[in-house]
Amino acid sequence: MAVLASGSSGNCTLVATERTKILVDAGLSRKETLRRLALIGESADSIQAILVTHEHWDHIGGLARLSQKNQIPVYIAPLTQQALPPETKLFAIENIQPGARFQIGDFTIDPFTIPHDAADPVAFRLSAEGVQIAVCTDLGYIPQNVKEHLRGSHCLIMESNHDVEMLRSGPYPWTVKQRVMGRTGHLSNHTVCEFLSSEDFDRQVRVLVLAHLSQQNNHPEIARLAAVAALESQNATGTKLTLASQTEPTEVFCF
Repeated sequence: MAVLASGSSGNCTLVATERTKILVDAGLSRKETLRRLALIGESADSIQAILVTHEHWDHIGGLARLSQKNQIPVYIAPLTQQALPPETKLFAIENIQPGARFQIGDFTIDPFTIPHDAADPVAFRLSAEGVQIAVCTDLGYIPQNVKEHLRGSHCLIMESNHDVEMLRSGPYPWTVKQRVMGRTGHLSNHTVCEFLSSEDFDRQVRVLVLAHLSQQNNHPEIARLAAVAALESQNATGTKLTLASQTEPTEVFCF
């Protein structure tokens, strides 16, 4: 697994086995996606599917060109597909439904509903070869169904979008601040750390990636230190913590 990019300018994650390679979201341009895949020794020619979480531009900005040019099928909820820009043309479409498990090659995939201000937003749990990876960003709070789907993850990619005080005192208009802090907005560092400090967080998580950090309303070191303290409070010393970046891929994590 490697997060190619995460943030308000573009999101894309590679999850792969030897035989099956999948992208979750395609928010970078096709050219930039190819460049970042090359940085980790991969090629778009080997990608068998793109999973779409929701229709916001930072998650689908490069979707059409990548799907068409590289002939990659797109797995997307019908309401999300309907919410795409009208000019969006995709190579092939496979409709998915939240709560309905499906298979792509080696991967068993569970899409599950998350609270976000989009048409039918989902996060994904991908399982293969005894390893479970969850990609869960763009949600305003962490309801019980999300906690249940995250349980058992060996790798958890989770949003830690903003520091509440930085957001409140920052330059955004008040209406935007309300949206970000709302129940269908984005997770704060504080909310994430409450989860990490609770019994709902599974200590078998080997890799925790903090993702979708706001460049305006967060700072990597603030998010990292808060998460470290939360993990230490649970004695989760076996969990490796890393932060996803908007500008470069994470390291490649192997399980």
